[in-house]
Amino acid sequence: MLLKLDLQSDIPIYMQIRMQIVEGIATGALKPGESLPSVRQFASDLGINLHTVNKAYNFLKQDGFIIVHRQKGVTVNPDKGPKVTEEYMSQLKSDLKSIIAEAFCRGMPVEKFNDLCNEIFFELKNRRGDA
Repeated sequence: MLLKLDLQSDIPIYMQIRMQIVEGIATGALKPGESLPSVRQFASDLGINLHTVNKAYNFLKQDGFIIVHRQKGVTVNPDKGPKVTEEYMSQLKSDLKSIIAEAFCRGMPVEKFNDLCNEIFFELKNRRGDA
């Protein structure tokens, strides 16, 4: 999987890594149980500080997307990753609230917002191949 980092973005690099790995898992580009590069190798390949990769991996591990083995290295969670929990739903609602508020302030109709959400959801699902 090829990552595209935008060093000029307001989004921190570790979050860009996290988001792209999660998207790779969602689309099936990264399969359950698939190995990921070590922190050192990933940092070297991307030309960034290893602490940045370590931070991204720590968030991914904490959220249940990856497993870190001392001997086997880093792998995509073979158990299809994290589940929807009350805590996740609360965080999702909070995250969406600011996005929806901005769309609302810009005058976006709810139907258009819902259509956009559905479009993105099914784009990911279709890329995965289980449409």
